[in-house]
Amino acid sequence: MAWKVGAAVAAILGFVGVGVGGDGSDPRRAGWRDSYRPPAEIPFPAANTYSAAKAELGRRLFFDPILSGDRTRACATCHIPDLAWADGRARAATRQQGDMDLRTPTVINVAWQDGPLGWDGKFPTLESVSAMPITAPGNMNLPMAEALARLSADPEYVAAFASAYADPAITRERLEAALATFERLIVAEPAPFDRWIAGQEDAIGDSAKRGFDLFNGRAGCAGCHSGWSFTDNSFHDIGVASGSDIGRGRFKPTSVALQYAFKTPTLREVGQHGPYMHDGSVPNLEAVINLYDRGGIDRPSRSRLIKPLHLTATERADLLAFLATLSAHADRDVVTASFATRPPAP
Repeated sequence: MAWKVGAAVAAILGFVGVGVGGDGSDPRRAGWRDSYRPPAEIPFPAANTYSAAKAELGRRLFFDPILSGDRTRACATCHIPDLAWADGRARAATRQQGDMDLRTPTVINVAWQDGPLGWDGKFPTLESVSAMPITAPGNMNLPMAEALARLSADPEYVAAFASAYADPAITRERLEAALATFERLIVAEPAPFDRWIAGQEDAIGDSAKRGFDLFNGRAGCAGCHSGWSFTDNSFHDIGVASGSDIGRGRFKPTSVALQYAFKTPTLREVGQHGPYMHDGSVPNLEAVINLYDRGGIDRPSRSRLIKPLHLTATERADLLAFLATLSAHADRDVVTASFATRPPAP
């Protein structure tokens, strides 16, 4: 089952000969713009179809510290709506206020995250994600059996599960499914970039438009950050990680290309979820552009898409201007997050 959110995504057009338009634009711009049109619907898997009752149950669970051992943490402790559904830290905080190994990823547009999830792809599906933070001693620290017992002892949760599943039994699978259903409704709100894609020419400035051409053209950013959600859902070594920080390589040890490869994150609301990279090692977007400009660490596993760019100061400014158009800057209520519980009309 799915819910409509806009026009269908067009196929990404192939490259053609490059010239310069009469206004200085790349002649491929129109084709590139078509590839960023919003998808027609929010996808829900056949094994976990959408229902309003299930989504509301998932919303309540997401914000409820009942799922942590000492009742002080919830999913929303790290995935904060006001911080673009991340936490603004270089690395996620442990319950003892230390640092975890990886940065908290945003859950914006997670419904379109195909294949393995997590920076290193440790989760095969969205439904499989929640058990790890709930049970991890350094995170929410609540054994799954105790989590289910707590929920089963709460009459309101018993009623909510019965409404969502037509059966009062509270199981791990149903807990995971409800959380995933709510999370799939966390969709990027329209940003200036989307208004431009829809045809409003003055929605973004000339510098941002030049940045869009550069992003899709010579800089090659769209090789990984493609389509409406700005991710190819794949894993790449971009020349950042080193040593034992091996990313996808921990699961694919024979693949040189995946040795230091981490998941391509969405760029939606990118200005709101720094610092950047899997470990928060790059402090701001200026530094991100500098990293790509110099090409990162040159090694056999580095993606063939990554190479020194030799950008001018104007080109760097244009890329920054373009990235700024991907943020809606919408006010969000960390307590209710009500916008994310309302699926669009079918």
